[in-house]
Amino acid sequence: MADFVGAVDQGTTSTRFMIFDHGGNEVGRHQLEHEQILPQAGWVEHNPIEIWDRTVSVIRTAMQKANLRATDLAALGVTNQRETTVVWDRRTGRPYYNAIVWQDTRTDRIASALDRDGRGDVIRRKAGLPPATYFSAGKIQWILENVDGVRAAAERGDAVFGNTDSWLLWHLTGGVEGGNHVTDVTNASRTMLMDLETLDWDDELLSFFGIPRAMLPEIRPSSDPDTYGTAHAPGPLGGDVPLTGDLGDQQAATVGQVCFAVGEAKNTYGTGNFMLLNTGTELVRSNHGLLTTVAYRFGTAPPVYALEGSIAVTGSAVQWLRDQLHIINAAAESESLAGSVPDSGGVYFVPAFSGLFAPYWRSDARGAIVGLSRFNTDAHLARATLESICYQTRDVVEAMAQDSGVRLDVLKVDGGITVNELCMQIQADVLGVAVSRPVVAETTALGAAYAAGLAVGFWKSTDELRDNWNESRRWQPAWTDDQRSAGYGQWQKAVQRTLDWVDVD
Repeated sequence: MADFVGAVDQGTTSTRFMIFDHGGNEVGRHQLEHEQILPQAGWVEHNPIEIWDRTVSVIRTAMQKANLRATDLAALGVTNQRETTVVWDRRTGRPYYNAIVWQDTRTDRIASALDRDGRGDVIRRKAGLPPATYFSAGKIQWILENVDGVRAAAERGDAVFGNTDSWLLWHLTGGVEGGNHVTDVTNASRTMLMDLETLDWDDELLSFFGIPRAMLPEIRPSSDPDTYGTAHAPGPLGGDVPLTGDLGDQQAATVGQVCFAVGEAKNTYGTGNFMLLNTGTELVRSNHGLLTTVAYRFGTAPPVYALEGSIAVTGSAVQWLRDQLHIINAAAESESLAGSVPDSGGVYFVPAFSGLFAPYWRSDARGAIVGLSRFNTDAHLARATLESICYQTRDVVEAMAQDSGVRLDVLKVDGGITVNELCMQIQADVLGVAVSRPVVAETTALGAAYAAGLAVGFWKSTDELRDNWNESRRWQPAWTDDQRSAGYGQWQKAVQRTLDWVDVD
């Protein structure tokens, strides 16, 4: 048996390749950013060719730096930014259009029309999702309707769709030379096209968007020895490696955080925030603005479901301070700048750049900074930005408690922003519960590696994975109940100021 498992983590702003040993310890990595293409307000795109090129580069470089060969890897997993939509020509491998990113809001009219005639209720019942710009189906419809030749190519069977996992798996398994057009249940559950009970594409849902079934990848389990094929030489690995794991990024983080028991939850801090609560094999439908989604499916075992609270803008709000306002030079500076003042000075920042996701689902909302006076400085805005990350998380925690009856005792956290210790302390203060960060904070890649390794027996059971989990740091709440209540009350007032800003037909 080889000694390591690799994982491609294709995210919203970058792609990385990470290598783990049996103890879940990182032994190698390489990461590269890709361009964020912003053609007009509300539009966000990526170049799929650039993403594939970055994937090739990070795999080769990480393997070289770790002095490893393909034969050292027992298996390979893939995890990805969910909902981001690629449509390409299976004969040539060329995308018909840039990838339309999950943050993109150009499909707001498509989404709003679904609720006017009752189709939205069908989508909620079958797919567990509200009609929203977030998900893939509207993006596929937009490409079919607005890019010349794609509709005809789709009807011929030449134009195919995938999220970025499918795009990479197709290339890794041969591309135009017979690459496998596949996805897993977690990614399929983010399209508005899969029935959560049958775990298959649904003809009624497809008809709502005018999407030919032939465009869609085959849906397979998240972890299975026969699932995705082999990453072939002379590809980036320089040899054949079994491809046995595929998970959407937030589901991968759930696996990486070993949230295998009903009631266990994790929160991932990345471009956005994503909290998942394991509900077991039971489908729990939300009445409070959350999503019902597939958490994972291992082999032939029944699928495990989750409630999810998806927040569009958290880490990217810090990037906005850096790239648009230029009040910091690096994301890490947000902690020192925010820490130079004791509080936000009455400022609240609601970063509804792409509308509001859970639990509001308001595409008409736009960002707002409220409570300003001449007293306020860039430091107050930096602290309000960190607080916005934490208050949005509380919105989701409150909705989860209402839907599931579960009150958290501790919140497991992961992702890039968890290195910001001030932000994590604010999170504990805002929630009134302990916040726990694991030793391996990049649990998205780790979860993809776990799924791949379980499929080939590199890890024998989820109990082995639990044994790998270790806490790095824990933050305890320091605010009084009065402080917490007052702050959250002001946050809720600030959210109201963002609504009805954009007219949506």
